Amino acid sequence: MPQKALLLGMECKQLFSTEKLLILWSLVLLVGCGKQSTEKLHIATAANMQFAMEALTQAFTENTGVACETVLSSSGKLTAQIREGAPFEVFVSADLKYPQALVDAQMTEGPVSVYAYGQLVLWTQVPNLEPSMSVLTQPEVRHIAMANPKTAPYGIAAEQVLAYYQLTDSIKPKLVFGESIAQTNQFIISQAAEIGFTARSVVEAPVLNDKGRWLALPEESYAPIAQGAVVLHNNGKNLAQARQFVDFLLTEQAQTILLKFGYLVPNSKPEQ
Repeated sequence: MPQKALLLGMECKQLFSTEKLLILWSLVLLVGCGKQSTEKLHIATAANMQFAMEALTQAFTENTGVACETVLSSSGKLTAQIREGAPFEVFVSADLKYPQALVDAQMTEGPVSVYAYGQLVLWTQVPNLEPSMSVLTQPEVRHIAMANPKTAPYGIAAEQVLAYYQLTDSIKPKLVFGESIAQTNQFIISQAAEIGFTARSVVEAPVLNDKGRWLALPEESYAPIAQGAVVLHNNGKNLAQARQFVDFLLTEQAQTILLKFGYLVPNSKPEQ
């Protein structure tokens, strides 16, 4: 009997401790939620911004308490989704053409803001393969990855580089196209393509900066990749927060993050 009473006492004590922990945990959750808006800011993001956007949204949320949710794809596909009514409040594009088209269609609040300039690189994961333009014509390179120029601005830049080096026709049979920079990166990382064109922001990302070898391509071989962001109407939802985020992209804090990820920023933009 005394032993049973002792066991009951232990169970009661354990139950009390569990309840207390649950109450404490609930309080912690309530405090945590109280720091952020109940509404998330939905950001359509060009795939080249994948890694930089993680750092940018984290800093923005720490500064403002506004939580962010990002969707990655090519700028062309995101533009098509926005035109069809996708519920985004901010569009962070890899170029100016697509956000300007939304401005012209009166689907935005205000003009396009240029927040950064992208840079193009050649990247390989194949051991002993040194990235260069001349290696593209060599027999050991059978597949060359690049983003689809029809939907991805970095694909257009890759096309311009090939034309600059007069390689368009000679390597055409080797080209494999990703729907976006993200899919292009998959081809390169998996070595489905021995080499490929991607954004410098990818190879400079902390999780990838020790993977493979890359070569920065000369600025004169392709037009500057000006990247723009716009606030979308989206029926006025989260409009103030959306404006706040686009403004944040131009702050010293955000521009420092973009430089860290291999972008040029408006004050360091190349000559046009």
